[in-house]
Amino acid sequence: DQSHVSDPPVMMKFENGNFHFTFPNPENVSEFSMTLFKGHEKKEICALHLSEERVISKSNVTYCQTQNSSSSTTFILKNLERKHIDIYTYCLEIFLPPPYIDCCLKETYLYVQDKEDCFSLGLISWIIIGLIIFAISCVCCVMACCLRNKNQKCESNSHEYNSEYMPMAAVNAAKKPRI
Repeated sequence: DQSHVSDPPVMMKFENGNFHFTFPNPENVSEFSMTLFKGHEKKEICALHLSEERVISKSNVTYCQTQNSSSSTTFILKNLERKHIDIYTYCLEIFLPPPYIDCCLKETYLYVQDKEDCFSLGLISWIIIGLIIFAISCVCCVMACCLRNKNQKCESNSHEYNSEYMPMAAVNAAKKPRI
């Protein structure tokens, strides 16, 4: 059994505010390391070393965690901010069986939209919507006042048949002819 290293399909998933980079474990290998680097200078942020005896996780930053199963290794990036935007590179080192293999397999650019940007854009949208609703309410109030004043004038004109001089006299309004 010869170990085979190919370009594995990385599965990227955004779930509950966290990025999950999942890589399949190499087949027919008894000891290997997977490392996640950040930036062009390839600063190591997370690593996982797996041998027959144990699994050793290592993280140099607070926002990266590793998770391992029998078939895959996952790097979980949590609580990301704008400063975490960069290129992330996944590297695999195979120790056993020989020959030793060291290769960088995947490079992914990760863009993180700042939470403050989302909040300020949402706040501006709500302010604009509020101003529009306020303007519409003002126009409706002005129209209602105008219609009320117009109705009051009409009502006072419609009771002219009752004279002020004869408040007790009942006068029937002229009936309109029916056609």
